[in-house]
Amino acid sequence: MATFHRLPSLRSLASTPHRGLVEVATIFGLYGFYEVVRGQGNASLTVARDHTDGIVALERHLHLFGERTVQRAAHWVPTLPTILGIAYIALHFVGTAVFLIWLHRTHPEKFPVVRNTLIAATGVALSIYILYPVAPPRLAGLGFVDTVTHNAKVNLSSDLLGSLYNPFAAVPSLHFGYALLVGVSIALLAKGRVARAIGWSYPAVMLLVIVATGNHFFFDAAGGAVAIGIGFLVASRLDSPAKREKRWQPDRGSAVATC
Repeated sequence: MATFHRLPSLRSLASTPHRGLVEVATIFGLYGFYEVVRGQGNASLTVARDHTDGIVALERHLHLFGERTVQRAAHWVPTLPTILGIAYIALHFVGTAVFLIWLHRTHPEKFPVVRNTLIAATGVALSIYILYPVAPPRLAGLGFVDTVTHNAKVNLSSDLLGSLYNPFAAVPSLHFGYALLVGVSIALLAKGRVARAIGWSYPAVMLLVIVATGNHFFFDAAGGAVAIGIGFLVASRLDSPAKREKRWQPDRGSAVATC
């Protein structure tokens, strides 16, 4: 019984930073599980396009349907489509990984809530992908170009990627959701005005990337923001009250550095 009582609680495990290798293994393992489950979607293109049509109708009603204009403008700039296509893949995976390593090394006390936010938000997104499949702009038959395939030469619809990749997992956009979390975290925690400016601008850059490459609508990005918001609320509830109060207070060193 004494040994049993010494076992850490779920809240304690979730609200505590662990060794780097443990964190990396946990995150990669969970993300691999997410990709496998996400790839099991069996929705038809017809159903996914019907849902996309509803999103387009809503954006038009709100006078927000400008994604084709954004993509056409991007394609007017030489080499920009290729850069955006590469960024669509690199920023989401490499950018997020580099951020998590930086956060774990420089602000380990903040790492648990960010990790838990990512996990909870990904769980929310996975549920929606299964219940509400949506075709991305590039597959919606609306005249969008598949920039990642045509310019970055990475075929998202290939048999290799298609074995795990669900082409109708467009809402919410975790590309934008992750970027929002990464950007805001850097803006709040980084030392120096340049780093913080990069943090604040990062979500806007990702929004341009996902829209200009024909992978998401503005609606999808808004959904990604909501998913991250829900994830943050769940992660905050896992904190003890004392940790929750201290978690996002600016470091004194950061405040001095920006004076």
